[in-house]
Amino acid sequence: MKKIVSLILMSLLIFCALQINVNAASIPLNSVTVDVTKEKILPGENVTVNINFGTELGAYTFDVAYDNNIFEYVSSEGGTENDNGTRVRVTYYDSAGGTNPRSNMSVTFKAKENITSTNPTDFSITAEGLANSDASQEYDDITTPIKKNVTVEPNYVDYTIDFNYSGKIIFGEEKAMELVTKSSMGRNYDHVKMKVEVTKKPSDSATVQLLAIEKTRNQVDLVQEGWGEPDGYKLGGKDAEQVLEVQALFSEVGEYGIKISLLDKDSSDAVIVEKDFIFNVVENSVNNENNGNTNETVPGENETTGETENTENATNTENVENIEEMPENLPKTGMTKYIYIITAVAILGAAYFTIKSEKIKKKNN
Repeated sequence: MKKIVSLILMSLLIFCALQINVNAASIPLNSVTVDVTKEKILPGENVTVNINFGTELGAYTFDVAYDNNIFEYVSSEGGTENDNGTRVRVTYYDSAGGTNPRSNMSVTFKAKENITSTNPTDFSITAEGLANSDASQEYDDITTPIKKNVTVEPNYVDYTIDFNYSGKIIFGEEKAMELVTKSSMGRNYDHVKMKVEVTKKPSDSATVQLLAIEKTRNQVDLVQEGWGEPDGYKLGGKDAEQVLEVQALFSEVGEYGIKISLLDKDSSDAVIVEKDFIFNVVENSVNNENNGNTNETVPGENETTGETENTENATNTENVENIEEMPENLPKTGMTKYIYIITAVAILGAAYFTIKSEKIKKKNN
């Protein structure tokens, strides 16, 4: 009888012990929480994942999974770590027999330097081998990951838009220009459309053309069609830049206003950046100078008058060229002295006959 009673009591003790172990193993550890030192991280910055147990544990193994395209492992605190490139495993066991339990642990990562776009990601935490400080209580494994969302993105710099050209803009003549959109660290957009508006012109009849060449070699008028396919084009990243070679053509002299806008088609054509430009279009100065030197025709006069005058001028010029120049000093010849002698004799002869004639008159009287 005593043996039977002893067997029954032993069976009850074994059953109770097993029941206690079953109950202990089925207790979930719902108090575990996860936080990070930063939820928005710049490239090159560190972020630490802190795991709080909500109770003291003498044994645990925590896995922290991460995206190795975005982060690299730096260090951990709270156990022996092992990094396989996508997951850091931290294992702890209180070898002091329950006198040195832990209530938290942490893992530190660094965002990679070469990131040039917005990268939302998360850290995913699971655990196993959880026990209290003296190992008298075991807890369920954490198989459903605890996730903590973070975003890695650079400090974006606003886009700028500029027209580059040299010299004056002459009406009716094509002007080579560069239309430049750039940013040293531009936010990434998948579908951008450029819009061009003429906001001012010297008259209602004045026109503007901004002609650019697509990759397909088709010519596009930015004023009429804008720039980009119907669903837009990609723009963004470090030292982002778009340069359009443009031929500008203005039909009249005067002041023109043009507005350039970049629109994000993924956000209902939200304006990314826009800028207004003023262009002063002038006449060709060479033509002006020529016009000032040209003889104007008087209305109603025969237009051939100018041609006749030119013909006469040409004839006079030819006559002038054909006239021989007279020498400044006449050449001396041997005849010059005889002329003087003959003149003197003639004078003396005239004087002689005059005197003789006077004497004859006196004698006769």
